[in-house]
Amino acid sequence: MRRSRTTLFLATLAVLLADAPGCAYKDLIKKRLPPPHRVEGGVLFQYEAPAATVVTLAGNWPGNDWGGTSSPAARYDNTIGRMTDPDGDGIWTIVVDLAPGRYQYKFVKDNNTWVTDPSNPDTATEGGFTNSLLVVK
Repeated sequence: MRRSRTTLFLATLAVLLADAPGCAYKDLIKKRLPPPHRVEGGVLFQYEAPAATVVTLAGNWPGNDWGGTSSPAARYDNTIGRMTDPDGDGIWTIVVDLAPGRYQYKFVKDNNTWVTDPSNPDTATEGGFTNSLLVVK
């Protein structure tokens, strides 16, 4: 138990110090992005990928069909679920209008790297693939 308290104390101290002017730790601590959540217009998805040139959101909802791979053509289309990074900070975003339900999704970096959402611990496995899981109420 002592180790847990010590770890928590050090983590808290590091966060507090990171906000101090001129602190060298500021560049070492990344702020965690929130999991997908409701905003005006739908659900906001965010993914940090500073080195990526293209990021898309692929999922099992109508109109996305896993970035086109579930369509009759069964071919990935990087224009489906295209995310943007308007301020160039490496945080890619998209708002998707989703009806209530359970959805699976992944982010696709540079057209070929499919990754689960590091900000969302909820997953589901389908067809041998582990995907991020989102329940919209």
